[in-house]
Amino acid sequence: MGNIIDGLAISKKIMHELKEEVDLLKEEKNIAPSLAVILVGNDPSSKIYVRNKAKACETLGIIAQEYYLPEDACECELLSLIKQLNEDDTVDGILLQSPIPSHLNIAKAFSKIKPEKDVDGFNPINIGMLSMGYPVYIPCTPLGVMKMFYEYNIDVEGKNCVIVGRSNIVGKPMAQLLINKSATVTICHTKTKDLKEKLLNADIIISATGKSKLITVDMIKEGTVIIDIGITRKEDGTISGDVDFENVRDKASYITPVPGGVGPMTVTMLMNNVILACKNRRNESEKN
Repeated sequence: MGNIIDGLAISKKIMHELKEEVDLLKEEKNIAPSLAVILVGNDPSSKIYVRNKAKACETLGIIAQEYYLPEDACECELLSLIKQLNEDDTVDGILLQSPIPSHLNIAKAFSKIKPEKDVDGFNPINIGMLSMGYPVYIPCTPLGVMKMFYEYNIDVEGKNCVIVGRSNIVGKPMAQLLINKSATVTICHTKTKDLKEKLLNADIIISATGKSKLITVDMIKEGTVIIDIGITRKEDGTISGDVDFENVRDKASYITPVPGGVGPMTVTMLMNNVILACKNRRNESEKN
């Protein structure tokens, strides 16, 4: 039976360390990190995510400010709000909760968030820094996965890593982080031919598709490390991941559950990035 990677336990450990950092900032510099969260529209899942992020901020002593725009908000309203927050010196990090309504250009919105306040790591400058191997703010979910590898002493160097999903939020930055650690990376997606063949050659599988139980026991080799980022909510209210967990776990060497795997790490890495942004901005200010 595979070892369960306990994302909740790792998250609690890191949150404790981050709380100490925030307390030290308050004690030594009399400052508290701050995060501005923008939510556009009424997506119920997004509201839950925003609530979870606000709760994490409260736990650590990070100041959280929430800004809501209606479903029919125009692009000028969103960009105006981002501009306002960019210029607000009391704000360390800006997060635009996705998805946003389809009539808005999310790529353009991300590009307008100042790189030094881009705690999600989606500004083109931060994406470029990551691709060059000099990351500053790394997208939270891929960063959380790398922390999990570190905590469980899972070495990716030279390993065949297959990522299922090519999103800008998870798949692409995940691939870049693995490449930066000398892994051999294959990205699979909806146009990939013979997914099973690719997965059977993998030492590490990272899936982020949102397709319930896409990956079955016959698609992996013995001892594979499996990171399941996907999440699907069924009609009965239960949730499942991309991987057929109960059947696959006996064949894997390590596997993340859904829930309790990658999810808690995403919010924790956001808190990490907010604190980093606060420190970087204050250090830059002191230099000047």
